[in-house]
Amino acid sequence: MHPLVERMKQKDIRALAKAITMVENEHPDKLALLSNVFSLPKKAQFVGITGSPGAGKSSLVNRLITHIRESGKTVAVIAVDPTSPFSGGALLGDRVRMNEHFTDDGVYIRSMATRGSLGGLARATKDAIRICDAYGFDVVIVETVGVGQSELDIMKIVDTTAVVLTPNSGDVLQIFKAGIMEIADLFVINKADLHGVGKLRALLRELVMMTKSEEHETAIVKTITTENKGIDELWEKILEHGNYLYSTEEGESRRLEQQKLEVYELIREEIWRDVQQFIETEDERTIEVNDDPYKLAREWYEHWKQKGGIRSND
Repeated sequence: MHPLVERMKQKDIRALAKAITMVENEHPDKLALLSNVFSLPKKAQFVGITGSPGAGKSSLVNRLITHIRESGKTVAVIAVDPTSPFSGGALLGDRVRMNEHFTDDGVYIRSMATRGSLGGLARATKDAIRICDAYGFDVVIVETVGVGQSELDIMKIVDTTAVVLTPNSGDVLQIFKAGIMEIADLFVINKADLHGVGKLRALLRELVMMTKSEEHETAIVKTITTENKGIDELWEKILEHGNYLYSTEEGESRRLEQQKLEVYELIREEIWRDVQQFIETEDERTIEVNDDPYKLAREWYEHWKQKGGIRSND
């Protein structure tokens, strides 16, 4: 058993933080660590909160943490932020709106940088939430940078995805983008004290009716975080969706698809890591400005395969 995992079993919070740092930095022991982590008992519910910048996601998560803690459950939050062009770290750091929870032993908040990921998620996010699960948290919340056509990765790593929208802010256009309806397990109309709530809710209802599954209908919840309204209903709908995932064939099928996608992603990462190492250490050709990128990529790939493909680390 990896030493960090042994310490995590003893509820050493510094071991948890160090383990997440290892997966973020692609430490050589990463796969061994994660294999040990995977062997530990799992119980956490993974919840994704995504939506346009300014929709009030962090304030919503802050209220949700308080509500969950009142029920006695522990919470880990992975806040995925944009990357600093200078340090490579998360620009926003640990969210200031959640600072009231920093002294609570039942809450762990961690910011992660996207580091160039187009999906609005850090590559290590899945590993981080699995580490938090192994540590023993009851709920793991992932808050993403934003939402858009390319930012659909959240559905691959959490149980329940809540898409946060606000009335009269242009968010209605986001709904029509490819994949947004696909990733939403429930919609949250935040800042529901503003004008335009009725129109947005009516549109969402129409879209839900067009796309709902046979066994589960996408819920629509109104919240006002400044007044702490709607948070209890939001949590209730999240729990209902979690129960659906673990009690129906449709939910089982979705979890199996997530597992397959994760395996494929790990294979892609291993292959790319090996190809990149080959190019940088064994192929003498360099890239010129006028090179045909398609031809060069094909040549390098074929050369890598001729050399035997992935090389053992032994």
